Amino acid sequence: MPADSLAEYEGKLGDDPPYDGKKGYRPHPAPRAAYAAMVTRMDRTVGRVVAKLKELRLDGNTLVIFTSDNGGTHNVGGADSTFFRSAGDLRGLKGSLFEGGIRVPFIASWPGRIRPSTTTDIRFYFPDVLPTLCAVGGRTLPAGLDGISILPTLMGERQTPHEFLYWEFPGYGGQQAVIAGDRKAVRQRLGTGTVRTELYDLAADPNETTDVAARHPEELARLERLMARQHVPNPDFPLQTIDGPPAKKK
Repeated sequence: MPADSLAEYEGKLGDDPPYDGKKGYRPHPAPRAAYAAMVTRMDRTVGRVVAKLKELRLDGNTLVIFTSDNGGTHNVGGADSTFFRSAGDLRGLKGSLFEGGIRVPFIASWPGRIRPSTTTDIRFYFPDVLPTLCAVGGRTLPAGLDGISILPTLMGERQTPHEFLYWEFPGYGGQQAVIAGDRKAVRQRLGTGTVRTELYDLAADPNETTDVAARHPEELARLERLMARQHVPNPDFPLQTIDGPPAKKK
């Protein structure tokens, strides 16, 4: 981290004990200050890119997107997501399929095309980025993709959202999640243990504090059927609780 960036925050973030390097990445004498400095430097660098586009008079013909591939890190490498409240009040961090792990910022700027300071409640995810960029560039969308273009939403037009969104991965114990409307079902520990599905009402409970599965058995069953239809067993990345143990290599 360049010294000028670090100097902005050294000694200004309370107790900032040195990081010993035992949770990945290199040791650092002031990890909170370093993290804050990296975020600030990134923000300024994005600003420099936008300023250059304006200087070259390319900003009106350039879509700039800023986003993240996952929620705040789970306090590894010296980062302190708890201190910085990286996920706000949302439950979970990177590696979780709760909202704190998968609900991330998505900021788009396109002067003259996207109306400033507008927001949307439409839920979308990363498979939608490529179709959107294809639509922006007037390109034909490759076949076999699950994503949809959200260009109408960016332009302030009405758009039909996804019927549902589905995630799964074997890491962090094995997980599945599906969102349909305001209902969200989450499964964890699919590498071992008993299958248990939690159900949340994101409209009333965006922080996923109350499992309402027992109160809405029909909704729970509907989302479990969606999970079953979307899941394709993979021998290399099994969710062992529902797929069985991985096949033995010959």
